[in-house]
Amino acid sequence: MPLPLCRPHRDDVRIAAAGLLGGLLLWALGLTNSQGWPVLGDGWLLVPLCAMAGLELLRRTAPQTALVLGTLVLIADQFTLGSLATTLMFTDLVYAAVLYGTPAAARRIPVTTALITIAVTLGFLAWFRRPEALLIGVVTGLVSFAPAATGVLVRNHQEAAGSARLRAEQTALLAEMDRAQAVVAERARVARELHDMVANHLSAIAIHSTAAISLDDPRTTPQALTVIRENSVAGLAEMRRLIGILRDDSGDSRGEPVAAPTLDGLGALVEQSRTNGLDVALTVGAGGGLPAPIELAAYRIVQESLTNALKHASHGTVSVAVHRTDGALTVRVTSPYGDLDGPRAPGSGAGLIGMRERTALLHGTFEAGPESGPDGKIWQVRAELPVDPADEGVSE
Repeated sequence: MPLPLCRPHRDDVRIAAAGLLGGLLLWALGLTNSQGWPVLGDGWLLVPLCAMAGLELLRRTAPQTALVLGTLVLIADQFTLGSLATTLMFTDLVYAAVLYGTPAAARRIPVTTALITIAVTLGFLAWFRRPEALLIGVVTGLVSFAPAATGVLVRNHQEAAGSARLRAEQTALLAEMDRAQAVVAERARVARELHDMVANHLSAIAIHSTAAISLDDPRTTPQALTVIRENSVAGLAEMRRLIGILRDDSGDSRGEPVAAPTLDGLGALVEQSRTNGLDVALTVGAGGGLPAPIELAAYRIVQESLTNALKHASHGTVSVAVHRTDGALTVRVTSPYGDLDGPRAPGSGAGLIGMRERTALLHGTFEAGPESGPDGKIWQVRAELPVDPADEGVSE
């Protein structure tokens, strides 16, 4: 069995040195394990002592090799006067073989030492036929089985502690991942709310300010400035409300409630869009009692669709239809699609992304794109938001 060329652990060096010095001290004091049978001379016990001390250097790097060789050294020690230090170092090798050895060795060694203890006890009891022979079995158990059993207990404790530490690290990692995901989700939610609340007002401001600059008409300028002022004031109010929500770190949910938009507010939203210059036809056949997330998502989808129509739609009527179907709320917004004559507000595509995200959060379906209509090409936004009958009538 080849010995690995590994540098011994510093604790193993200390154990080997302490065992060797302790054995030399016992030898100098004349304390031996002699049982009275013929043995080798007095100095021969130093050979097993030094060999066992050397094997202690391998207790961590090659524990099974050290145990096999240590067993042979302990047998050889029985033919000398014997040293208690040699025996104690052997028990440490048994303990180390279980603690640092392979899992298979950790299972086999306690069983093997238990069987050896039983066999030695029965053998000497049958040979001497005296109760004192049981003491030999006890000593054998203390030298072999007891350190092996101790090694099993310590190893199981270390493995349990390692498993608990690993679970704690995994739990901390999962908690950090959940926290990061929550931060990302909250940032996305705030971005959607900010875009939906302010984009409509800013788009109207951009379009009417462009019209006021490009059209040198004394009647157009006051009307455009009026629309710009109304949308500026409304946009600032929405911004202040959102900033107030974000800055509120009191954690008190009993404070002033923030009313979430519902389908009842679609009329006012359409009137505002008409003020901004859109020709909007609204049809609502949804009824009441819908869950608050469904109504909020439907409102925001209509709001963003009207914003996009204001920025990109050509002249014509924008149709908004919200109605119930079997198990779902359907939102459909169509607008004329084609070249737009007049001022146009820039777009980034965030509105479509926000509508798609809102629909996905409610496990619905969302479609947006150009289609052919009876009056020509149109741009259609269509979202289906599933409604669980068990959630109907739940407002929050």
